Amino acid sequence: MADTDQGGATLADVMPDRQAPETAARSSTPAAAPDAAPEPKIDAQGRSYATGKRKDAVARVWIKPGNGQVTVNGRAGAVYFARPTLQMIIRQPFEVAGRKDQYDVWATVRGGGLSGQAGAVRHGISKALTLNDPALRAALKKGGFLTRDPRVVERKKYGKPKARRSFQFSKR
Repeated sequence: MADTDQGGATLADVMPDRQAPETAARSSTPAAAPDAAPEPKIDAQGRSYATGKRKDAVARVWIKPGNGQVTVNGRAGAVYFARPTLQMIIRQPFEVAGRKDQYDVWATVRGGGLSGQAGAVRHGISKALTLNDPALRAALKKGGFLTRDPRVVERKKYGKPKARRSFQFSKR
């Protein structure tokens, strides 16, 4: 009764060029099988590209099979990220995926400080690894490398010198 009005005409009678919702649903092509693995996304040079973000930093990351060289903004990764903790952050996705020293990384980073930039490069490497080899997605997702870290600097409020800091209180 949903397709008829008071006159007894159906939707197909009133609008012959449109299909009824039931027939439209039946005539659509079936979706791809859920167990089919996605195809790797690799360009003509054999690279996979992804964008990583952390705080105010944005990293454009390309990875390709190689011997583990990391280049950030035209400099070696160990020179650009001199602190060992920042170098460890960049290596984490490869260690979790079991692909240490198998990919060369070329990245450009803008914005933020060194810590945020290292996090952005790590996020970009993780996303590029999943595009290069979709089988690694489960391990990287479990490690939390595919999720963008949402923590950012809190905004300054009016009437306060910083976001939460108050002026010194004086009783008298």
